[in-house]
Amino acid sequence: MDILEIFVSLGFWAALVRMATPLIFGTLGELICERAGVLNLGIEGIMTMGAMVAWMWVYQGGDLWTAVLVAAVFGALFGLLHSGFSVYLGVSQHVTGIGITLLASALSYFAFRMLLPDVTTPPKIDPFKPYPIPGLSELPFLGEVLFTQSPLTYLAFLLVPMVGYGLYRTPLGLALRMVGENPMAVEAQGIDVHRLRTAAVMLGSAFMAVGGAFLTISVFDAFYIGMINGRGWICVALVIFASWRPGKALLGALLFAAFEALQIRVQQSASAFIPYQFFLMMPYVLSILAMIVMSRRAAYPKALLVPFRKGER
Repeated sequence: MDILEIFVSLGFWAALVRMATPLIFGTLGELICERAGVLNLGIEGIMTMGAMVAWMWVYQGGDLWTAVLVAAVFGALFGLLHSGFSVYLGVSQHVTGIGITLLASALSYFAFRMLLPDVTTPPKIDPFKPYPIPGLSELPFLGEVLFTQSPLTYLAFLLVPMVGYGLYRTPLGLALRMVGENPMAVEAQGIDVHRLRTAAVMLGSAFMAVGGAFLTISVFDAFYIGMINGRGWICVALVIFASWRPGKALLGALLFAAFEALQIRVQQSASAFIPYQFFLMMPYVLSILAMIVMSRRAAYPKALLVPFRKGER
């Protein structure tokens, strides 16, 4: 009966949408990178950097939307660094991505401690407030769940059809998908494969950083160490779950967010009988099972993880 009460409560569904937002940004970013043939395992660190710089910008007196832009710029710069090693030099994308995660995470924590050396508890900022969309927010149930959210949540949901349209309905999207399938064919058309892959990794990394920024300037209103909490790795798994398609990526993000929101509420009511660690584990276990089922039929980009060198056949 408690489970049924959770599923019919407005708070559960509103929290689901809110929790899915950073996953949508991160998954779309990773999807763009992998569609271009580059696995970006730097996502965890890039999200951490985006969370820190956005929060620090607002804490130092900047406005919220500029903080989003600053986070995107920092994310794009780390994407450029990733591309320099993995695309131009042909270094292992796994090693480069893990290195980017370690570098970005360490720099975030170092910069935070250097700029605020005497802080013992995370300072608060004035974050984005929920923005009710006139008219739509008054709808029964859906109004509170979908149309009374942070502006960044609306942006995340808008990006899904925009990315889908860009990938499947534009010449640039066709070139980007082809560079992840057959880069030699792209080169034969006179398109610079390295530049196109670099642009895709920078754009995807910018999305990832905005996903991290959402947590600090829209949800928690503070930055603290470990706040990304594995969301970046979940986004990598969600790309496989989605078979590299934006629409399915949205579904996967909502599914994991539902598991997360459910475990929080079930934990509160059943923690006296079951160890809380079981509920913390539950979203990840269910996500792994869902990914296994979906990935059996997944058609991955053929040139993913394959370095491209001009002139080689």
